[in-house]
Amino acid sequence: MEKKELQVGFSVQQKPFKIQRPGSGGDLPQIGGFNPFPVARRSNSSHAIAMDDDMESGNLGPYKDRPRTFPNMRSKPYTPLIFRILMRMNIRVVFILVLLGLGAVFYVGARTSPIIVFVFTVCIISFLISIYLTKWVLSKDEGPPEMVQISDAIRDGAEGFFRTQYGTISKMAVLLALVILGIYLFRSTTPQQESSGLGRYTSAFITVASFLLGAVCSGIAGYVGMWVSVRANVRVSSAARRSAREALQIAVRAGGFSAIVVVGMAVIGVAILYATFYVWLGVDSPGSMKVTDLPLLLVGYGFGASFVALFAQLGGGIYTKAADVGADLVGKVEQGIPEDDPRNPAVIADLVGDNVGDCAARGADLFESIAAEIISAMILGGTMAQRCKIEGKCPFYGCDSDHGGSISEQRQSIFRGQYEMIGTCNIFDPSGFILFPLVVHSFDLVISTVGIFSIRGTRDTGSIGATEDPMAILQKGYSITILLAVVTFGLSTRWMLYTEQAPSAWLHFALCGLVGIMTAYVFVWITKYYTDYKHEPVRTLALSSSTGHGTNIIAGISLGLESTALPVLVISASIVSAFWLGRTSGLVDDAGNPTGGLFGTAVATMGMLSTAAYVLTMDMFGPIADNAGGIVEMSQQPESVREITDLLDAVGNTTKATTKGFAIGSAALASFLLFSAYMDEVAAFAHVPFTQVDIAIPEVFVGGLLGSMLIFLFSAWACSAVGRTAQEVVNEVRRQFIERPGIMEYKEKPDYGRCVAIVASASLREMIKPGALAIVSPIAVGLVFRILGYYTGQPLLGAKVVASMLMFATVSGILMALFLNTAGGAWDNAKKYIETGALGGKGSDCHKAAVTGDTLSCLPSVMMFIFYGRDVGLAVMCGRPIQRHCGAFSSCPYQNACNNNSRHGSCLSLRVVHNEVYSPDCTISLYYSYLLRM
Repeated sequence: MEKKELQVGFSVQQKPFKIQRPGSGGDLPQIGGFNPFPVARRSNSSHAIAMDDDMESGNLGPYKDRPRTFPNMRSKPYTPLIFRILMRMNIRVVFILVLLGLGAVFYVGARTSPIIVFVFTVCIISFLISIYLTKWVLSKDEGPPEMVQISDAIRDGAEGFFRTQYGTISKMAVLLALVILGIYLFRSTTPQQESSGLGRYTSAFITVASFLLGAVCSGIAGYVGMWVSVRANVRVSSAARRSAREALQIAVRAGGFSAIVVVGMAVIGVAILYATFYVWLGVDSPGSMKVTDLPLLLVGYGFGASFVALFAQLGGGIYTKAADVGADLVGKVEQGIPEDDPRNPAVIADLVGDNVGDCAARGADLFESIAAEIISAMILGGTMAQRCKIEGKCPFYGCDSDHGGSISEQRQSIFRGQYEMIGTCNIFDPSGFILFPLVVHSFDLVISTVGIFSIRGTRDTGSIGATEDPMAILQKGYSITILLAVVTFGLSTRWMLYTEQAPSAWLHFALCGLVGIMTAYVFVWITKYYTDYKHEPVRTLALSSSTGHGTNIIAGISLGLESTALPVLVISASIVSAFWLGRTSGLVDDAGNPTGGLFGTAVATMGMLSTAAYVLTMDMFGPIADNAGGIVEMSQQPESVREITDLLDAVGNTTKATTKGFAIGSAALASFLLFSAYMDEVAAFAHVPFTQVDIAIPEVFVGGLLGSMLIFLFSAWACSAVGRTAQEVVNEVRRQFIERPGIMEYKEKPDYGRCVAIVASASLREMIKPGALAIVSPIAVGLVFRILGYYTGQPLLGAKVVASMLMFATVSGILMALFLNTAGGAWDNAKKYIETGALGGKGSDCHKAAVTGDTLSCLPSVMMFIFYGRDVGLAVMCGRPIQRHCGAFSSCPYQNACNNNSRHGSCLSLRVVHNEVYSPDCTISLYYSYLLRM
């Protein structure tokens, strides 16, 4: 990445320069005859070049005789290719293309379902609202030129790293797409593909196209998060000079723009794929794919999003943590200068890291989480509806019965493969259960928008008083969003999940959603309690710093370990409650067995994510506020302004930790669901029951040990990557302070670009090793034990070992992620608490010990490994394939319902479902859930 430097002037005095607030009526003071932080205008004028020459030679006249110009450090603004193409096109042409695109989208949606049209409408309106938020934020002033110059430096560094990082990720994605294409071209077809006539080549290209679309959308989600943060930070800094509430409102609305776009893209992306495949493949027409099998074609979309999110989190996380550690250890501890002091050569790299790590990476991560949750819930809803024969559209094409649009109260019986019709035909339409997740997240966009707009600015100026706690303001908006979520979730379940077969089922599922919503709220409260310095744990941690560095570290580790208890209890209660609420919903299969348990857990997960857009808004608020504080410090604004941004920054640390805890909780809820889905996947492919995993089998127990070990190994490699990169930064900062002693006296300028280049290159290099571990380990374990099982007569050994590995890895990873996330947020805010003036304030020994603890907050979260490894584990096919031509078995009483060239179970054109076993290779899986299958 091209090196970019912030041109800093020099002074003959050693005291830092303070700029009076604009409009205060006083002239800027002169130090040594000039301003040590002259300002860059956005121009490359000859005068600016002359100014640069004067600075290098030291030939500077009195300040009042010289214009406040400064060489522009930006070489060339970066704009993505797609935007450059659009900007060169005629506005009328762009408008026509947009209209044609919207027309095509709504046409396909109308041919699919009115529900899809509703989802499209909500998403389009949400995008228009996000455009309004963008224009509102960008209409705010950027402040004095010195702020603009620093913001430009941050923007350059973030965009440069983003280009390099996503260029690398895109190459890996294309390579993986070719691998997926090869796998699908040479693998055996699935029962659903054979029954629908979907060929191997068509299936392969659909999966690859979905994978690439998911990867592209995930990358766009990351770019949107970074794009808004690097433009909003300076506007928040400027607003802090006038009003604390205005600064808060700008940061929230900037984060809201990113959140709405990320959630809206995840929803509309899945909806467009679903509608396109529905129309293109002629779903539910004679001889074509059934609507319950259609969500299986969407798994590539979630996998592509997961792939990009993994490396975005790794690369961005290593970047931001290494820069933070390097800047703090040398700047604060060794040199005793304030945080974000312009004399620190690593300060720009630190501020860039907030954008590429906490904004771009988090946007991609939340996009992947929402997309995967939607797709998995669609699969489970469809298969449950199929299993219970939810009433609706008549599936018997050619049936000339007049249903009159009413729900049939008749039943059908199965006897040796023949349907005995009693009265009119049964009606089967599971679209409500399939499209329910899309409706829930569409309402999420609506209610989160209301929550965002509930935070308004005031005309009051100055610091935030005791009655103006920014965390309380954000919490108020979240409470409004939660209340609206309860109402809209209940309405959604009544609209989408009502069936006359079980009239009270919708109410049970509404209660499952309420369990998820309550779990989300409790998780936010728990994380806030352990990471906000207004509460006892963080203040106790800060107090431990008064006795040294070691006691601070011990207290922080103790706090992090303790913080895992309450979340685990909440998760456990939520899983059990949601499962039993779903199980008692009244939905049963042909044998009378309850079937709603797993879907109840899925609905609880949807409930927890039903406020995801507002939670992501609070997350984006954190790095924007952090950047704003850095800009204020570097531009030498008055202390009152810094007090406002420090308070917003401390709240931002809490909201970031809260969002991570929220993501851990929702993923933990889904883990039970996905583990069950994996077992059903193996049962479907192996054609033998697979309902339990016995850890008393030595090989299975070893698989569990390997899964737990992988969490720690991944954490070790990620921490090592951060440590090595931070060492390079520390050495570089120390070198500059030694070789350029004038930096501390404002006589020489630091080389910011050098630190940015070091962190950028190192983070891209270091992300490969832990990322490869997450991808390769589940596949390697499955293949090794599959071979071992083949020679020892245990055909499902590989599947059992992988199941054990995923189970243990998920449990260990949830605990590790909770520990690292909460301890990191607490360490950071303990330092912030001391910097408010408590326990000696800035520069004290207590503060130095807290800074040491804060560097440990840079331990990376391992969440991305847990769930990416889980996704890859679902790809391991360990078992015996289903035999073809099951109609050849004379012992099978259902052979009359089978086509000659199909596999038993899915080939049944009349959708026969049974669980009898008449031969080793003639079994049907009662529950198909091909989740994230490769």
